[in-house]
Amino acid sequence: MSEHIVRTKRGTVVADPPLARLLFSDTRLAGVWAVIRILLGLSWLDAGLHKISDPGWMQTGESLLGYWTRAVAIPEQGRPAITYDWYRGFIQGLIDSGAYTWFAKLIAVGEVLVGVALIAGAFVGIAAFFGALMNWNFIMAGSASTNGLLGIAAILLILAWKVAGYYGADRYLLPRLGTPWNRRAPTDDEPSEKRHAPNAA
Repeated sequence: MSEHIVRTKRGTVVADPPLARLLFSDTRLAGVWAVIRILLGLSWLDAGLHKISDPGWMQTGESLLGYWTRAVAIPEQGRPAITYDWYRGFIQGLIDSGAYTWFAKLIAVGEVLVGVALIAGAFVGIAAFFGALMNWNFIMAGSASTNGLLGIAAILLILAWKVAGYYGADRYLLPRLGTPWNRRAPTDDEPSEKRHAPNAA
């Protein structure tokens, strides 16, 4: 049996290649991920704080309404901001229902929370996922800007969730949730070939 395929009582585990383990599971690169997540977190925090201090986001939602209205507009010449009709219909539905009044607050607070979580290194994978989700929506609405680059950084942090917060709160939070950094003692999931080997201790 290949050393990259391990059969256990619960199924077959295909091991990550060495490069993937080094990049996304090795604490030796935790410092690199810390820099990436803090820079990304600062970007989200800055964007969120600007919105939280703006009544157009936190009171009336008019700022978001203006953004959505421009996004769904179809110009007489040139390409519309939104490429896909289904997404334009989705945004138009939010406009028609008046969802911008509460959705604007959700975006502003969400950006701040994502920023704080990434900077603190708390639940990095989850925070990066919601950051990437916002990046995706901004891109779908026609706002390229830095969203593509920030989205890629978020996806990489999702892949590196085990070590991206090692120099942060996740070093203490994840073990409490059953994700220890060190190898556990052998369990029933240990490969049967090793557990039942004639010379096994």
